[in-house]
Amino acid sequence: MDVLAAHAQRTPDAPALIDGERRLTWYQFVATRNRLANALRGLGLAKGEHVIVYVKNALEAVLAPAAVRAAGAIPVPLNHRLVADEVAYILDHSDARAVVVSDAFLGTVAEVRSGASRVRSWIVVGSARRPWAEHVDDLIATGDPTPISADPAQGLGGSMIYTGGTTGRPKGALRGSVDPAVTRRLMEAFGLAEPHVHLVAGPLYHSAPSGFAHFTQVFGGTVVVMRKFDPEDALCAIERHRCTSTFMAPTLIKRIVDLPERVRARYDVSSMRVLVVAAAPCPMRVKEEALAYFGPVLWEFYGSTELSINTILRPEDMLRKPGSCGRAAPGVELAILDDTGRPVVPGTPGELYVRRFPGMFDGYYKDAEATREAQRGEWATVGDVAWMDDEGFVYICDRKRDMIISGGVNIYPAEIEDVLHRHPAIDDVAVFGVPDDDWGERVHAAVQPRPGAEVTAEEIVRFARHHIADYKVPREISFHEEFPRDLAGKLLKRVLRDSYWAGRPAKI
Repeated sequence: MDVLAAHAQRTPDAPALIDGERRLTWYQFVATRNRLANALRGLGLAKGEHVIVYVKNALEAVLAPAAVRAAGAIPVPLNHRLVADEVAYILDHSDARAVVVSDAFLGTVAEVRSGASRVRSWIVVGSARRPWAEHVDDLIATGDPTPISADPAQGLGGSMIYTGGTTGRPKGALRGSVDPAVTRRLMEAFGLAEPHVHLVAGPLYHSAPSGFAHFTQVFGGTVVVMRKFDPEDALCAIERHRCTSTFMAPTLIKRIVDLPERVRARYDVSSMRVLVVAAAPCPMRVKEEALAYFGPVLWEFYGSTELSINTILRPEDMLRKPGSCGRAAPGVELAILDDTGRPVVPGTPGELYVRRFPGMFDGYYKDAEATREAQRGEWATVGDVAWMDDEGFVYICDRKRDMIISGGVNIYPAEIEDVLHRHPAIDDVAVFGVPDDDWGERVHAAVQPRPGAEVTAEEIVRFARHHIADYKVPREISFHEEFPRDLAGKLLKRVLRDSYWAGRPAKI
């Protein structure tokens, strides 16, 4: 069943999507989606093919994935902060047949287009036009508004989101379809399984902002898109549109509570009833101030692009269970296992596993080995270390794999190390996260220069900026004559990292 079309029939004049002064009612949204979906089909897009969505936060960043799904294809959101080398890799690896791109990113596209041999169609969003590309407005104007018959097997549609690579390259976490029953259970757990007004505060290429926006529409709600986050603008949007829910990474909530009290007092935020925080550990000070300002509406979850939402912490437990990310979400079964695969007793850290359920990803695209590494029979993991108390509340305390979370963004050291190893003056390098009061973690690179070579921190940073997105570039460099190693000669990164985390209860 086409649930979005059902909303257009039931409440045609209700607002579906708001982007500043641009608005689409439900009737307009579905009609526009159908036109774009049929136009994509007319360009040769086939069922199950992949479409890169390289679009800044705007109306089209919600419309384009909806149209791709309506056409039976799979949207692949692309991180705006990637550099040309990274974009080129994903274009090739994803086998994308079409690319929808904001005109702001045409400079990067110019660098990679000649090598993107699999892409058949380029579609521009914005004021610019290119002779080698279609324009989204033209496709919508000429597209057939007739609905495409929905495939029941597709559920609510799929997606493929690229996560950082633990072995040096990003991995495409493919979810071919989303089970409506699983979505309903999760949204009911947050009290959002009914029409509501959702504020998109974070970038829509991330899984959580895009997921909450998509599911808001599934339940007939209104999506309000912020083009760029500003803390006071967010409060203004909440008041203006009477927003009832939002998802924010801890950094964004911190920017709101850090506003002067006189600024926060200008805005009526009493409409907000579900403020979800996730993507990184949230400091208790930020939680306490958010609860004081917004009221008892703060929720938290633990999850990942691959494993969806796994735990939920309700507002009434926020202060009672400091440091916890909640209990198992409805329909989710958790296990904390030791290195032999045996369950540990409550209070003992182990690797957190989730029993497979229909809301999870199907696997890493074209990477069977990485998919196998994430699984243990019916169970799957992203490598986080946690412990569970006697009431079933989960506490994430470390990361078995090396991922860094800075400002809610996942950063994978292996990608950065792969780049820095190419520098002719570097013999060895270890990248890890160190504590940062504003961002949670910042990227640190420990460098062992080649014998006789001279290199400065500034030179290393400049080199990194040419090859990786800015947010992955190390914020600090330390130099070492030798690295600690085990008897087999393996670099002991944890020895380097632990000195920065000494005295802290958690290592993330």
